[in-house]
Amino acid sequence: MQIVSEVREPLVTGGKTIKDVTEDISRHVENAPTKSWFVAFFISLVVLFTGGYFLGDMLWNGIGRWGLNRTVQWAWDITNFVWWVGIGHAGTLISAILLLFRQKWRTSINRAAEAMTIFAVICAAIWPVVHMGRPWVGAYWALPLPNTFGSLWVNFNSPLLWDVFAISTYFSVSLLFWFIGLVPDFATIRDRATTKGSRLVYGMLSLGFNGSAKTWMHYESVSLILAGLSTPLVLSVHTIVSFDFATSVIPGWHTTIFPPYFVAGAIFSGFAMVLTLMLITRHVYKLKDYITMEHIEMMNVIILVTGSIVGIAYITEFVIAWYSQVPYEQYAFVNRMTGPYWWAYWSMMTCNVISPQLFYFKKIRTSITMTFFLSVVVNIGMWFERFVIIVTSLHRDFLPSSWAYFTPSVYDIMCYVFTFGLFFTLFFLFAKFFPVINMAEVKAILKESSSKVYRGRDTISNDLVPEEDRVREHEIA
Repeated sequence: MQIVSEVREPLVTGGKTIKDVTEDISRHVENAPTKSWFVAFFISLVVLFTGGYFLGDMLWNGIGRWGLNRTVQWAWDITNFVWWVGIGHAGTLISAILLLFRQKWRTSINRAAEAMTIFAVICAAIWPVVHMGRPWVGAYWALPLPNTFGSLWVNFNSPLLWDVFAISTYFSVSLLFWFIGLVPDFATIRDRATTKGSRLVYGMLSLGFNGSAKTWMHYESVSLILAGLSTPLVLSVHTIVSFDFATSVIPGWHTTIFPPYFVAGAIFSGFAMVLTLMLITRHVYKLKDYITMEHIEMMNVIILVTGSIVGIAYITEFVIAWYSQVPYEQYAFVNRMTGPYWWAYWSMMTCNVISPQLFYFKKIRTSITMTFFLSVVVNIGMWFERFVIIVTSLHRDFLPSSWAYFTPSVYDIMCYVFTFGLFFTLFFLFAKFFPVINMAEVKAILKESSSKVYRGRDTISNDLVPEEDRVREHEIA
């Protein structure tokens, strides 16, 4: 009996050539915006300005506009902060860590994931500033700046200050990594530009990139250095965010499982958001040959794994609370599950633990409709997770006389809506004026990952190559 090894599905389908890659991806930048893009962009602007009105009103009149009370001093604002930071994790993970591990399936999705990281971190950074109340009065006190007030400095022992350092560093490195990755593609668009304005703008953005061997050597060296710098940031940023809770004495928060638990949850929600955006981009820009079922299935597998890790973390919290024999700690978790916010807890469990298990079935894992639906469900569940952690631990504090029930006001909701408007406005601008797929990296893997088999200068369709030869070609590659 003849045994034929299984060949991985191609990462680029449709028999694309290098010229096809350039044409398919560049045309969305070079052509005039479509009517559907204008409609989507207009809707995002309406959401942005509507939410911005409520945000401006809240900033002027103070955070008393929110539904906060004395017991629940953190609620909707910090929930959204942690949620947006988590979403920003997948971009750096896909770009940096998978680059270092030479995972070629990242090439068609890393550009949009990196952009998503930048925009998500911008949305996250709004919340710590906004929840100060009137940030123009004292937001600068969060920075360790020299001042004339004697020995008045920030508290370097506070994890809230570590957040400032971690997120600003993460944003800076991610922005640089994203821009450097765009340089070769900017050079391609510059060389294809037909108007003087486009040549000028993309010429400046391409930083004089000329495609020579020396230029490529410098480009790849810088990419690897930035990937090495970015990799520890993936772990450190959300670990430090978890310290905001884990270093406190509030029951349900001071637990050592929070750092790995938050990191796994961040990757979980980040990959779900990447899937949501990439499936829309794939359909609208007709990029099915570049964002293939292989990419979608690999991301679904990561969502399945990280979702299972998050589920184990949920169970571990209950086990540790039981093992501690501390009644306050035990009550905090029982209250999460059966107390006034039971609906939020069980929404979290359903969306984050149960729904990803459907990806065990290949039919669901390779279904575009189910993948899109479950990616949205996962992000809803991760928002509920942050809400459950923050609010249920605060609304039942050490004094029963101060117990309260937090209810968001219209200002809470509309400030959250504002961040969605900002995120999608930025993403639509990116999708129009920047190439959404990394042309240079797709071309680099085209020879060995295309649905065509390349032999020297000849390209032979897979359909014309015997199965045994096709397997041998891929094994040699």
